[in-house]
Amino acid sequence: MTAVDALDLTIPAGSFFALLGPSGCGKTTTLRMVAGLEDPTAGAILIGDRDVTQLRPYQRPVNTVFQSYALFPHLDIFENVAFGLRRRGIKDVKKQVEDMLELVELSPMARRKPGQLSGGQQQRVAVARALINQPDVLLLDEPLGALDLKLRRQMQIELKRIQTEVGITFVHVTHDQEEAMTMADTVAVMNQGRIEQMGSPADIYENPRTAFVANFLGQSNLFPGSVVGRESDSILVSSHGTTFRIPTSRVATSGDSVVVGVRPEKVTIRATERAGSPDAARNMLTGVVTDASFTGLSTQYLVRTAWGQELQVFSQNLSADDVVRLGEDVVVSWDPSHTFGLDGAEDLNAGVDKELLELGHIAGSDGTTASVGG
Repeated sequence: MTAVDALDLTIPAGSFFALLGPSGCGKTTTLRMVAGLEDPTAGAILIGDRDVTQLRPYQRPVNTVFQSYALFPHLDIFENVAFGLRRRGIKDVKKQVEDMLELVELSPMARRKPGQLSGGQQQRVAVARALINQPDVLLLDEPLGALDLKLRRQMQIELKRIQTEVGITFVHVTHDQEEAMTMADTVAVMNQGRIEQMGSPADIYENPRTAFVANFLGQSNLFPGSVVGRESDSILVSSHGTTFRIPTSRVATSGDSVVVGVRPEKVTIRATERAGSPDAARNMLTGVVTDASFTGLSTQYLVRTAWGQELQVFSQNLSADDVVRLGEDVVVSWDPSHTFGLDGAEDLNAGVDKELLELGHIAGSDGTTASVGG
């Protein structure tokens, strides 16, 4: 079985780079090849202008931080951080260790043992121990996976701060979309050993080029259609008897079979009786609310269309007058500039969490779905 297939990747020096993808997509194998823990069957690995493909792990200018941290429990924090320097025969380590502990904001903890620290503090010790060796590249393999949600979010900010201060290239492997989006300058979305799309977090979120990226990085409403017209800067796509306008710059295919896509938070929802006159400038659908979940900042709706597919709508809670009730007839609409178009041959469920598929709220390949909530 091929773990990584035809991977051609250039990571800018000094950047925070994230390899994002589901379990088994090849991201950790890629990281291990850079670290020298796996041997590629073909190709080369260069760090700067230096070919390190045949070098052993300890000969490469890289250090790795694993999810387990792998701290020495019998050594205090100072000695854990100093370990790499002492192994290289450096005797005067005090200033370097103190500077590194200050960077990760753990100076007062220097003489404590790892077991006396929280998970987030242990993670920062592991980063300090790796950075003190001044690697050209720091590899992070799911380093926040063992932390609870609140601490994980705090550490996302901390890691980005540390990376910005030291200016070393960070390569971060994760399956967590929020983690990648929060920290990385560049994100590469991997699927089945290949990179599906690479770019800034904002670019790949706003302009997904495949259904896998659209579904895995956030959530999307996708439905199939056919091109029925072209304008100077847009195409017109008919889907289930309704025509949608898509900017040409946001269409990832030149064919006439197109998947229409829009993010749930881009869509507005109004009860039909309060919707007013249709706005011809907007893409628009009618449907029935089958589920409504209040989350505080927003209400998340499921709207069943005339053809049976359920669309997701995330509506910010601005006014009690905007609340739409379960079973109510609604109009959903969005600015055409927020629409994207994918190749019509795409699997609409690519990248969708299997649990969501089993719940029955996700479109099938024919654009229909069964609902369990309505």
